[in-house]
Amino acid sequence: MNLLLEIGAEEIPDWMLAGALEYLGAAVGDLLKQHQLGGSAIRTDATPRRLVVRAKELAARQDDSSERIWGPGKFAPAAALDGFAKKQGIEREQLELVSDGKVEKYTTLRTIAGRPASEILAEALPQLILKTPFPKTMYWTGKGGDRFIRPIRWVVALLDDQVIPFTVAGVTSGNESSGHRRLGAARIPVTCLTYEPALRANYVMLSADERKAKIRAVPTKYKCDNELLSTLVNLTEWPTPITGSFDPAFLDLPKEVLITVMRFHQKYFPVETADGALAPQFVAVTNTDGDPDGLIVRGNERVLRARFNDARFFWDTDQKRKLSERIKDLGNVTFQAKLGTYLEKADRMDQLVIALLVYAAKPGEAVTANDIREAKGRYAFGPDSPEFYAVRASRLSKTDLTTELVKEFTELQGIVGGLYARVQGEAEEVATAIYDHYKPVSMEDAIPRTLTGRLVAIADKLDTLRGCFRVGLIPSGSKDPFALRRAAQGIVKILAEGKLRLPIQSLCEGDSQLEEFMAERVRYYFRDIRGYKYDEVNAVMASGWNDLLDVEERLAAVREIRPTENFEPLAASFKRIRNILKQAQFEGGSFLNTGTSLQEKLLERGAETELYLAFKAAQVACRLLPDHLSRLDSISSLRPKVDVFFEKTMVNAEDPAIRQNRLTLLHMMLAEFSQIADFSEIITGTVNTKNQETK
Repeated sequence: MNLLLEIGAEEIPDWMLAGALEYLGAAVGDLLKQHQLGGSAIRTDATPRRLVVRAKELAARQDDSSERIWGPGKFAPAAALDGFAKKQGIEREQLELVSDGKVEKYTTLRTIAGRPASEILAEALPQLILKTPFPKTMYWTGKGGDRFIRPIRWVVALLDDQVIPFTVAGVTSGNESSGHRRLGAARIPVTCLTYEPALRANYVMLSADERKAKIRAVPTKYKCDNELLSTLVNLTEWPTPITGSFDPAFLDLPKEVLITVMRFHQKYFPVETADGALAPQFVAVTNTDGDPDGLIVRGNERVLRARFNDARFFWDTDQKRKLSERIKDLGNVTFQAKLGTYLEKADRMDQLVIALLVYAAKPGEAVTANDIREAKGRYAFGPDSPEFYAVRASRLSKTDLTTELVKEFTELQGIVGGLYARVQGEAEEVATAIYDHYKPVSMEDAIPRTLTGRLVAIADKLDTLRGCFRVGLIPSGSKDPFALRRAAQGIVKILAEGKLRLPIQSLCEGDSQLEEFMAERVRYYFRDIRGYKYDEVNAVMASGWNDLLDVEERLAAVREIRPTENFEPLAASFKRIRNILKQAQFEGGSFLNTGTSLQEKLLERGAETELYLAFKAAQVACRLLPDHLSRLDSISSLRPKVDVFFEKTMVNAEDPAIRQNRLTLLHMMLAEFSQIADFSEIITGTVNTKNQETK
């Protein structure tokens, strides 16, 4: 049998459809599996007005099953046996004597008749539907009634052509769907076989892929935006692209402004010329069967003209004041109630940019407060210096928040600042940095194009993170109202992909919660974005993650050396060493705080001495070799010596001095080589995936 479930509702927000379909497909599959109803090829579809689940090859009813009922033991009195048999509806002579694995008992097999599929589904589907996860649901049938994202208007629930009877949210299931709101019939009788053709005949294109293909099939060369395309697919049931035009005089405005108006405010695709320039045309998508008289096109052109006129007015009005004159206006714009105004944020960003410049000039070296104080005066002057450009870009970066254009088109913040800086005569380095400083807005987005832009972007994100953590505005669970995870991930991406040796831990100013928050973002970046195995990331970060370029270099070395025959056995040995030291309460070269160091005269000839000499040679090599891969290769060559040592040497010797000496040797090895990675974190002898390991 075939199953069809269609939940018809008022228009569901486009961005909620994917999550709802994912749940419904999985929930129906689990339901069929739980009740042993078979079912294959589960398919989900959606339009703004319907959520659909279909499945093939369902059983009409469950198979019968049997259950063994256990009764009294072998030596139970006759009355007990008679009572048990009567309860089961059989004669005493029909009972069997069977061992339950411990003792023999009287028992019988009871047959459980399988239930019809329609009965099971009628019982389960109403609650399954109401559990569909949406960010917010409402009562539509009165307070205390069923909740759903929008009012449910109809429900189709069929096994082949038979209705599965139930009621949900005041609506009784049936075999009637509904066509396009304006072009189709309000009620359409359907079966599982006629369902999709019947909808198509009533101007409902059920397949999202088909709607997407229809939107793409436009002769006009438009700039396709996958996110907008997905939105339009989920906003329409019968999409029809139309091409309109606008006055070429508007092309005097920056294309970023024109594209933002078309994309974000009107949901239009901008059109490009053959050479990639913006053309005075657009492609809109209507939920109709066409526009033979051009009325829809002219209406869209009229609306777009008004929006472009607004943008031109705001642009011209904003040019009456330079960005530098708007700095003081930031004192009237609140950044966050507990963190003050954007003027205060701009001041903090300036200080951070200067600190970052100092760190960038002294990679790997200690930076003091005095170094930063000296730099403040040095970087405040010299308009031809890169340092000056960074501070200048930081100071102006938020001023476009006071402009009329950004107030109207908030998506353009940063971009407008960069455009205004350019036309107002600021250096190109400054304009580009302002334009880019919100980047990256996602892991797919590019980082700022210039070093100046990267420093300003880091300062902006870092100030937000430090401030929010300082006043307790820390993300919890899925709640992250200030997008702090995105800010932290942006810093990590800029540092790693921009090849900046800035001390990410040091920049957390000793805030342990912020450090752990940043560490998790670093783990996520190298594990989920760059594809390193989770235990490799844990091992390398356990040895320090202040310098992300160094982290990546160590990760690359570990990944390359890992397949060699010596590496994982040596990692297992390091784990053994760590456990031995932990059990002996041995830390920092001391044993129960006795504080003695290794004495060569106490080394036993043979395996112990050979390991010590090999260790010293590898120690020297690690300090002379130019890269982490060569160092790891030198370390892994110790494996045979380590194996022989553990085979022939008793670490916990009876003589306290010898025991102390051997523990010291092991500690020296662990401490020396853990500067690259904590090898005890490497999972050995397992199937290693990103997030789990199995024996």
